[in-house]
Order: sequence, then structure tokens, then C-alpha cells
Amino acid sequence: MFSFLFLFIAFFEVSCQENVQILSDRTSLLSFMSGIIADPGHALKNWNSSGTHVCNWLGIQCDNDRDRVIKLDLRGRSLRGKISPSISNLSFLTILDLTGNFFEGRIPAELGRLSCLQQLSLSFNFLEGKIPKELGLLRDLEYLNLGSNRLSGEIPMPLLCNGSSSLEYLDLSNNSLSGFIPLNDQCELRKLRFLLLWSNELVGQIPKSLSNSTILEWIDLESNSLSGELPSERVAQMPLLQYVYLSYNNFISHHGNTNLDPFFSSLANSSNLQELELAGNNIGGELPSIIGDLSSNLVQIQLDDNLIYGSIPPQISNLFNLTLLNLSHNLLNGSIPYEICQLERLERLYLSNNSLSGEIPSAFGNVPHLGLLDLSNNKLSGLIPDSFANLSQLRRLFLYGNQLSGTIPPSLGKCINLEILDLSRNRISGGIPSEVAGLSSLKLYMNLSSNFLQGPIPLELSKMDMVLAIDLSSNNLSGTIPSQLGSCIALEHLNLSHNLLEGSLPIAIGHLTYLKDLDVAFNRLTGEIPQSLQRSSALEHLNLSFNNFHGNVSNEGAFSSLSMDSFVGNRGLCGSIKGMKSCPKKRIKHLMILAVILSGFSIAALMFCTFRVPLSLESRFKRQCTVFSGGEMEKGEEKGSTEIKYPRITHRELFEATGGFSSSSLIGSGQFGHVYKGLLQDNTRIAVKVLDSRTKEVISGSFKRECQVLKRTRHRNLIRIITICSNPDFKALVLPLMPNGSLENHLYQRHGLSHGLDLAQLVSICSDVAEGMAYLHHHSPVKVVHCDLKPSNILLDEDMTALVTDFGIARLVKGGDDESESANDSVSFSSTHGLLCGSVGYIAPEYGLGKRASTQGDVYSYGVLLLEIVTGKRPTDVLVHEGSSLHEWVKRQYPHKLEPLVEEALERHAPNGTQVYDKKMWCDVVLELIELGLICTLYNHSTRPTMSDVAHEMSRLKQYLCSPSSTLLIEEACDSQGSLTR
Repeated sequence: MFSFLFLFIAFFEVSCQENVQILSDRTSLLSFMSGIIADPGHALKNWNSSGTHVCNWLGIQCDNDRDRVIKLDLRGRSLRGKISPSISNLSFLTILDLTGNFFEGRIPAELGRLSCLQQLSLSFNFLEGKIPKELGLLRDLEYLNLGSNRLSGEIPMPLLCNGSSSLEYLDLSNNSLSGFIPLNDQCELRKLRFLLLWSNELVGQIPKSLSNSTILEWIDLESNSLSGELPSERVAQMPLLQYVYLSYNNFISHHGNTNLDPFFSSLANSSNLQELELAGNNIGGELPSIIGDLSSNLVQIQLDDNLIYGSIPPQISNLFNLTLLNLSHNLLNGSIPYEICQLERLERLYLSNNSLSGEIPSAFGNVPHLGLLDLSNNKLSGLIPDSFANLSQLRRLFLYGNQLSGTIPPSLGKCINLEILDLSRNRISGGIPSEVAGLSSLKLYMNLSSNFLQGPIPLELSKMDMVLAIDLSSNNLSGTIPSQLGSCIALEHLNLSHNLLEGSLPIAIGHLTYLKDLDVAFNRLTGEIPQSLQRSSALEHLNLSFNNFHGNVSNEGAFSSLSMDSFVGNRGLCGSIKGMKSCPKKRIKHLMILAVILSGFSIAALMFCTFRVPLSLESRFKRQCTVFSGGEMEKGEEKGSTEIKYPRITHRELFEATGGFSSSSLIGSGQFGHVYKGLLQDNTRIAVKVLDSRTKEVISGSFKRECQVLKRTRHRNLIRIITICSNPDFKALVLPLMPNGSLENHLYQRHGLSHGLDLAQLVSICSDVAEGMAYLHHHSPVKVVHCDLKPSNILLDEDMTALVTDFGIARLVKGGDDESESANDSVSFSSTHGLLCGSVGYIAPEYGLGKRASTQGDVYSYGVLLLEIVTGKRPTDVLVHEGSSLHEWVKRQYPHKLEPLVEEALERHAPNGTQVYDKKMWCDVVLELIELGLICTLYNHSTRPTMSDVAHEMSRLKQYLCSPSSTLLIEEACDSQGSLTR
């Protein structure tokens, strides 16, 4: 009896102790929650429920035996506040993941008491201060990720040297950590597989004891200030290495920066090596032949921006899986080895800015996947090979700054996917072949300047209807400027200066909608300056100097910002431009008399047309437009009906609503037509997208495609459709008019707005766009790949809510009529008729290599949009002036050269008026936008996030700016109810 009573008491005590421990877990979690600033719809609001067991709370997992909390996973819950030290009382906790929230303050040192912890992830927060050395007490820790915070100070030695070898994954990247990598001879991280310390301020050499990490697979120390010789002895002990990123440090090669052999020899045993990056280190020495003994799995080698000299070893051809080889900006000499042309999987080859000589190997024509070839700024001579015609995937060809001679081979016209052709600054002679001038695939620019070209400008240039820039300057071209250049509707930059051109400047040039820069200086042009140039809404820079122009020039319109420098050397010009001689008054009187006479004729003509027009249009107006199925369901329709009807509207009603589709109603132009604003008789404000009937075959497909998308999707951030009007001669979409125009209108001042958007508004808009795109990709009844995401296709309603529009080249991936095409996230497409999945500068690089349209392509376009907003640079301008994508340009500034870029962004997008804002907070947001933009535009599409991930990140940023805990301006920007006039 006594023994039974003893057992009962012991059981009761154990049971009470367990209950106390469970109660302790509950108390710790509630204490943790008390440090979180609660918003409406708080993710942890059910934690306070007294009737809910702690193991059923959101993000909590318990063990099955004792109901103790073993996992706390609150990734991406938009939580803000500080991490409470009370969390250290969860003594059985093995996983703590608070990634992707808004936690601030320091990392609690008390976390070092969680002796069972195996995984700790606090990345993508706003944590600051030093990393607690107490984390070194976590002997069972296998996974530690503190990346992308604001951590500073040195890495505590106990974190890496604690007598434990359990750590497998360590990520402290993208912080402001300084000092040395604290590994001494007693440190044995024998289980370490991933070491990510990129983008910090670390100094010193890579510790020798890192060679103990013999199973290391991924080492990323890029963008620090590390120095010393390349870590040959360390990597020689790491046969499982797959990714080695040491770029943008201060490393040198062996033997006083003259010998690369030891380092490449040390990598020879790494049979799984896939990517090697050593760019931007000023490493010297010859490129050793042993490079050919590296892993045949190597896909990318980046050795650019160093001091490597000598010739390119032919043994490089052994790396037959290479897709990217970058040796640019070095001191290489000798000829380009024939063997480099045996890399059949090569997609991008950069050999620019070296001292390579000899001829370009004709064997380049045997590299079937070559999409980019950059041999610029070398000493290459001889002819341009005819074999380039075999490169069906070639998108970008850079041969400028060499000593090439002969003529431009007409066979280049067979490169039907070529987007950039730059042969400038060579010794090329002869005429411009009509086959090359007629390359309609050129969507970026053609630069043939500074050569010895002669003869007329080919009329075939008019076929380049999507090219952004043409530069034929500094040649010996003669004849007249063809008016057909007016067909290059996307042209933004045209330079014909320093030639022998004569005749008048065509009026059609001034009608180019997007023309920003025009230079025809130093020619023999005559006649008056076309009035169309003065009326241009886009023209920013004009140089007509040293010609024989004459006539009156006023300082109005596009000429209001020009100086005499644009007109100097034309003795026959007079007018009101500052520094220009005044025109004789007698001439003015004659003009006034002429104007009166012409006005009389105009009035007579108008009266005649008033009586004639209704008769000529009567039969046309009587026809109603055919109405497609789609739009809102009409009353009385059965729920199961598949036919949905648009309200009917006639062509005449649209004609009257838009003032006869007049130029004063025109609010936008695109690849397939024009958009007009209008007002229906019931006072409904509309936008009418009229498709250009001149390209009937393409338009038909675009029109039907947009109808299909619009009738299948419903989301607050996607444009809705009012109705459709279609007959054999006329096709139009009728959409609601967005009173605040497009995002592009607000990003660029030439549209005449009083001020732009502030950062909070832009983040809100980008969040809206991400939500709409995430719906298309992941939640729509038919999965849609938009294919043309850019600022002009983002409209803003009266509340500044963003709506994605223009689905003319979208791809329906699942469901509907297109279900048979594909059941995957990508579909096939054709690059004919200018339908290469998107607009120049926003097109994903894989599309340029013939890949299928995919949701990842839209993610790339979105990333470009973010970078464009931050930098204030159009991606097309960067392509023309910098010769690189916006991603590449920003990446060159990242991370140590971003300060000027961030300051400019804050100045451009600071809040309007006298409102106060937290500059540090806004600076953080700009940096996050840059990083998200860079991640979205990664070259490898499989490494980009999904649009759902992006939408979550943007929502997180939006909430961070709208934090109720911050004493900031944000109220008006965050409620998304204000207009630009507030």
C-alpha cells in the first residue's frame, strides 16, 4: 500500500512538472508575441485564445510525446517589432525560423541557451548590431542564416570555433560585417557545405583552417575587401566544390601576382565544379593551359576585369559544357584560338578590351547556340567572316574598336534574330548592304559610325521598324536622307553627322513619336527646318550645325530648351533662339499676309468638308461592330452558360466619343495601334484601343489574344474591359479611362507633370503590379504569361491603384482554347512579326536564345521595372549608351558603389511638400528594391523567384513603409487613396 502511494505521488509530481513546462512554453510564446506590434489581421491573433492548445497555434510544432514546442516557423508573416529574449525558454526548440519579416533591434544573446537548436534563420529582417558570441554555445546547430540584415562588427570567433563540427550551412551575407574571417588552427568545420559571406566589409586572407572543410560545395566571398594570394591550398582540399565566387576582392595570384598555375591546379580535383568567378580582383599572370583540366561540368567562367596577360590557351576547348566565358578587360594578346570555336554549347563569349590581334576565326559560324559575341576594343584585323550567317541564335554582335577592313558582308542579313550590330570605329569601306539595312530583327541599335562607308543611305533601313538607335556618323555617305526613315517608329536616337549628305531634312523624321536625339551636323543639308521637329513631344537633343539650312526658327515647342549650339554654322537661319540673328521685319509682314490668305482658303475648305463629310461617312457609321463573347454576364443568363456578352456599341459612337479619333484625343501609341480617350453620351470616360489594320494578320492574332485574356481574368490589379468593337475594317477594345495615366507618365518629366511619385506610392504601385501578375501566374482560371510588362502597360486609377494592361502578346498557358498547346509553365512562341515576347530592354535573356515564353520571363521584366524605378534610367537608354542591360549596369555598382545611386533615388522620390520622413528607412527600402530587382533579373531563369514570392516581398516592403510604429509621414501614401494633386 505504501509503495503504491509512493508511485502515485511520484507520477503526480512528474505530471505536474510536465504541465508546468508546457505552461512555460505558452508563457514564453505569449511574451514573444508581446514584443510584436499588432496590426489589423495580425498573423498571431489566435495565439491569445485560451481554448486553443499551444501546439495548435500558427507556426508551432510540438513533439508527440511531451507536447513541448520543438519548431517555431513564422517565415514571411510580416511581423514587426523586436525578438523577445523569452523565446530562449523554449528549451526543446530545434528549429527557429523568422525569415522575411520586419524584426528590428539586436539578436538576443539569450538564444544561446537553446541547447537543442539545430536550425536558426533570421534572414531578410532589419536586425542590427553585433552577432552575439553566445550563439557559439549552440553545439547542435547545423543551419545558421543571418543574411540580408543590418548586422555590423566582427564575426565572433565562438560562432565558428566552438569545438563543434555540426555546422553545415552558414550565411552571413549582405550585411556590414567587418574584420577577419575568424578561423584559427583549432577550428574544424568538417561538416560545412555552404559558406556565404558575400557583400560585407571583410578583410584579410582566407584562413588556412578552412581547408578542414573538405566537403564544402559552395563558397561565396564575393564583394568584400579580402586580400592575399588566391586560396590554392584551401580549395585543393575541397574536391566537392561546385560554386566558387571570389569576385570583387583584392586577391592576387602566386609569385608576386604572376602565376595562376597553382590555383587552377588546385581546382583540378573538383570534378563537380560548375561556376568559377574571379572577376574584378586585378589578378595577374598568364592563363595556364591547365585550365583545360578543370571539371567538364563547368558552365560559367568569369575572369573579367583583371590583369591576365598572354594568349588564350587552346586547351580551353576541353571545357565542352561552357555556356559563358568572360575574359574581357584584361591584357590578353595573340590571336583568338580556333579551338575556342569548338565550344558548341557556348551562348555568351566576352573577349573585349584586350590586345587580341589577327583575324576573326571563320569557325565561329560553327557555334550553334552563340547568342552574344563581344570582340570589341582589340586589335583584330581582316574581314568580317561570312560564316556569321550560320549563327541563327546570334542576338548581339560587338566588333567595334578594332582594325577590321573590307566591306560589310551581305550575309549578315541572314542573322534573322540579330538585335544589336555594332561595327563602329573600324576601317570598313564600301556601301551599306541592303540585306543588312533590311534586318527587321534589329530591336536595339545599329552602329556603323567612324568607318569609310560610302554611297547612299539604303531605303531598306525603313524595315527596322522597332530599332531604337541608328548611328551612321563619321563616314562618307552621300545622297539624300530618305523620308522612309519615318517608318522606324520606335527610333529614339538618330546620328547621321559628319557625312556628305545633301538635300532637305525629311518632314517624316519629325513625326517619329519617340525620337529624343537627332544629329545631322557637318553635312550639306539645305532647305528649311521642318516644323514637325518643333512640334515633337519627345525631342530633347538636336544638332543641325554646319549645314546650309535657312529660314525662321522660333524658340517654341521642342526648341524652347535649345541653344545656339544646335544651329551654329547655318548662315541662312534667323529667329528667336538666343544668340541667333533676328529675321527682317519685312519678311514677317509678308508671312502675316500669307497667313491671312491661307486662313481664308482653310475656312472655305472647312465649309466644303462640313457638307461633304456626313455623306461620305454615312454608310460607314451605319455598320455596327461585331461583338465578341466576354465581359460581364448579362441579366437572365444561366450560371452555367459559357457565353458572356459585352454591351453593344457602334463605330459611330466611338468616333463621336473621341472627336473623330483626333490627335487631341490621342493618349498613347504602341506597336499595334493607338489609344484615344473619349466620352460616351452617358458621360462614361473611356479609353479606346484601336488596332492598326495595316498589319491585319498580326493584329488579328493580337486582338483575339487580348480578348481571350481579358474575358478569362478578374482581379483588382488587372484592367477590366467595357466592350469590344470589331468588323473587317476596324477593331477596338473599349476600356475604362484611368485618370492618372500610366506609370511611365509619372516616371519621366517630359510629360509635363508637376512632380513625380514618392517612394511610398511607388512601392504601393509595384506591390499592386506584383499581386496582379501573381494572380495571372498562379491563381487565374487560365495561367497567363503577360510577355510585355513595362511602365507604359501599368495604369493608375483615381486612387492610384495600379492595373496591368495590354495583353496583346500574352500567352495563355492552361485552359481555354490554348489548352492543347502546353500544360506547363511555358509555351512556344514565334519571333516573327515583331512578337518577340516583350519590349526591348524588358525581354528575358532566355527568349533571346530561342527559349519558350514562361512565367520566369515576366519575373525578369518585373525586375527590370524595379531597377528602372530606382535608377531613373530607361533600360533602352542603358543599352544604347552603356552597351549593357540595366541588370548588368546596376550589378557593376553593387554593393560598394550604390551610395550615389541611392541618394539620387531618394532625391527623386522624396515625399512632396514639407512632410517629414525617415531617410534611413527609405534608404533601406531603396536597397531592398535594388536587391529584389537584381534577383528577379538573374540570367539563369531557374534561380529567379516566382511572382508569388515577389508579391509577398513587395507586400512586406509596403507594410514596412506603413509601419504604425514609425513616426513618419506615411498616412497619405499608405492608404492608397490620394491623388497626385494632394
